[in-house]
Order: sequence, then C-alpha cells, then structure tokens
Amino acid sequence: MTVLAAVIALVGSLFFALGAALQQFEAVGSAKPGLLALLRRPRWLLGGASILAGGGLHIVALGLGPLTIVQPMGVASLLFALPLAATLHGRRPSRAELVSAGVVAVGLIGLVLLVPESHGPTYLSPNGVLTLLGVAGVAAVLLWAGSKAVSPAGRAALLATSSGVLYGATATLMRVLVDGAWNWWYLLALPIPALLALMMLQRAYAVGHFGVSFASLQIADPLTAVAFGALLLGEPLPTGILPVLAALLTAAGTVALARTSPLEAHHDPA
Repeated sequence: MTVLAAVIALVGSLFFALGAALQQFEAVGSAKPGLLALLRRPRWLLGGASILAGGGLHIVALGLGPLTIVQPMGVASLLFALPLAATLHGRRPSRAELVSAGVVAVGLIGLVLLVPESHGPTYLSPNGVLTLLGVAGVAAVLLWAGSKAVSPAGRAALLATSSGVLYGATATLMRVLVDGAWNWWYLLALPIPALLALMMLQRAYAVGHFGVSFASLQIADPLTAVAFGALLLGEPLPTGILPVLAALLTAAGTVALARTSPLEAHHDPA
C-alpha cells in the first residue's frame, strides 16, 4: 500500500504541476489577469480541473499511506512544473533552473519530514478564526504592497508568497472543519482566503518568472499552515538544527531560482 500511495501522490503532483503551468501560461498572456477574465479562458479552466484532480489524488494517497511518504511526493510538482511551463512557452528549462528547483525540493522535503505529527482533535475558537483570517489578511496585504517596489522576480515571489499565506490559512481552517468542533459560519469564512489566494496567485503568474512564483507558493503554503497550527491549534513544531538547515537550503534554492528563472514573454490570447 505504501508504494501505491507514493505512486498515486506522484501522479497527483504531475496533475498539480500541469494545472499550475496552464494557469500561468494564460495569466501571463492576459492583459487583465483578473479572476473573472481568466474564468472565460478554456485552458485556464482546464488548469483548474487538473489542480483539483491532483488534490483529489493526494487525498486518496493519504488514505493509503503514511504522511511521511505522501507529503514529500507533493514537492515533486515543482520539478514537474518547470519543464511543463517551459514547453508551453516554447523553450527548454535551463540546467540552473532545474538545479535550483531541486535544492528547493530537497529543503522542502526535509521540512515536511521534520514536522512532528499532531495527535488529538483539532479545535479553534471563533476568536481564533478571526485571528487566523486577520493575521493572514494583514500579512498578505503587506506582501502585496511590498511587491510594488521590487524587481519583476521579487514581485512574482512576494505575490506568490502572499497567496501561499492565504492558502495556508485556508488549509488551517479546513483542518478544523474536518477534524474539530466548529460553528456553521466557519464554512462561510472558508472561501474568503481561498478566493483571495487564487486572485493573488494569478497576479503573480502574470508577472512571469514562473519558477520563482511556484517555488514561493510551495514554500509559503505549508510553512504558514505549520505556523498557524502551532500558534492557534497547539500543534508541535520541529526542533533542533536540522529544520534550520532545511529552511536555509530552501531559501537559498529560491533565491537562486529567482536569479535564473526567465521572464516569460506575453503571448497573444487564443
């Protein structure tokens, strides 16, 4: 079952990478990368369907195998996404891009494996939900504001990080809904960070520099969820020097990727 879970998770990562590459291809070629405009583009919708399929396969894999096997497979989406995006844009990924992405993936896998498993039911009070949404919202706005004063690669990174923070908040709230006690209005709150994250991510994709956008998203999402889990849900954090080294490796790979990931040219809408 463990091998089957790993294979399913790997296929899920491929679907997720394909979806991200398709959505970025459409966003970077759109004069108006707003969500309503993108919803009218078939390839963008196909990308969304591919991402949903990847998420579904990941859930199936979690039901068949341990978290320590399945979660690292999700990081493979970064390595899949770069060649797929490069192909859509009519180029080959450079060796420097792939090496940098590999460094990010190794660091992320290390971080995933070092996070202790949480035990017991998950509970978040109504005040906790407001704190979750407020902190995530403020952080996302600050990152968005900061993106206006940096280079294109930095702008893509900050916008994608803003999206990752909002997705991390969404994942935390989803965990509470699935595993803990909650009020009905939690369901109404759930789409708010999810939709804002999607909108921010499309803005990041529209800048170009797909590699750094996708890597920043892959880093910010799980780290935000882990931080919220520790601060609001009382979940354990990794300790020791190894998590620090994994985080430094991930950061170094992202910086290198930002320097090597090319700015994709706009294409004519189909």
